[in-house]
Amino acid sequence: MRRSHGTLLLVLLLAGLVLAGGLAADSVMGQTQRFPVLGPLPPVPVPRDNPMSDAKVELGKLLFFDPRLSGDASTSCASCHRPEAGWGDGGDVSRGYPGTQHWRNSQTVLNAAYYAKLFWAGEVTSLESQADAAASGNVAGNGDAMMMEERLRQVPDYVRRFKAAFGTDRPLIRDAWMAIAAFERTLVSKAENVPFDRFMKGDVKALAEEAKRGLALFQGKAGCIQCHNGPLLSDESFHNLGVPKTPVFEEDPLRQITLRYQHVIRGVPEKVYRTADRDLGLYYTTKREEDTGKFRTPSLRELKYTAPYMHNGVFFTLEEAIDFYDKGGGDDPSKSPLLRPLKLTDEEKKDLLAFLLSLSSDKPLVVEPPALPDYAALK
Repeated sequence: MRRSHGTLLLVLLLAGLVLAGGLAADSVMGQTQRFPVLGPLPPVPVPRDNPMSDAKVELGKLLFFDPRLSGDASTSCASCHRPEAGWGDGGDVSRGYPGTQHWRNSQTVLNAAYYAKLFWAGEVTSLESQADAAASGNVAGNGDAMMMEERLRQVPDYVRRFKAAFGTDRPLIRDAWMAIAAFERTLVSKAENVPFDRFMKGDVKALAEEAKRGLALFQGKAGCIQCHNGPLLSDESFHNLGVPKTPVFEEDPLRQITLRYQHVIRGVPEKVYRTADRDLGLYYTTKREEDTGKFRTPSLRELKYTAPYMHNGVFFTLEEAIDFYDKGGGDDPSKSPLLRPLKLTDEEKKDLLAFLLSLSSDKPLVVEPPALPDYAALK
């Protein structure tokens, strides 16, 4: 198979580090032969049925911050994906729609444009369907499609903007999801802002020596590359890590209600419902016992700004997460066989942390909330 010029450059760069003593030879082999190659993100994939345009992105930005796309006009996309909180909400388990509490960590939407499967258990396969599911979900936006659409039609500026973006005479809710998705496709890491990406493009000084050692550990002794590979640093597969239970389901009645509600609406057997004490992950979709506790591998990009970590936000620092993996994951007997005790030294943990931090932009991507257009009675 022919390698691209980019891949050849990467091989040569890594080989140079081996000669310089920076990386172990087996880590280079693992990088170039066993797993998708690490490197800067490619151009954002754009679906044919939702091409990008400035008018659409600007409309999507407004809608992302507009709470009128929810049941009681109190909750916007930005309520759970706050720019100042790494485009998550900064909490362990996300806030819920008023009167409820959510049941999972609010994942960042940074670089979500590259995922083929959205949400922690991969329930949807596009940003468009993710926007719809979040805005209408009972414990998220709780919005009714017809009501949300009618609200948009009562805003003259939106009527003009939808016409400019989609050529329609009036706003359609399906186009709202397409506009939001277009805006989210602009929320991506830029290679020139990410130390690791600059390094992979040939700037060997972009990474400190400890981060270079961390890269070797990532691909070698620590084994992170097994699941966190490719430009997104995610295999987009599902794994059970034995992540510890979060106490919120036992401490907060509203969160336990939500957890049991998820069990019911996803059709789990009554025996499982009666003993509900944790998120079952992929099992909800497949109903296969072996999928219990499996969640989609998240990207490692922008970790500096997107704590806490895991589907239930149980780890508030990267140091906690590294210690968890160093111990070989949790105690679940069904956890992935890829997990094993690593026996990292304190120095190796620091090096690995330095590398993980190098995957984040020099400065967080922050967007100021726009001024939202006003209603006006139709004439």
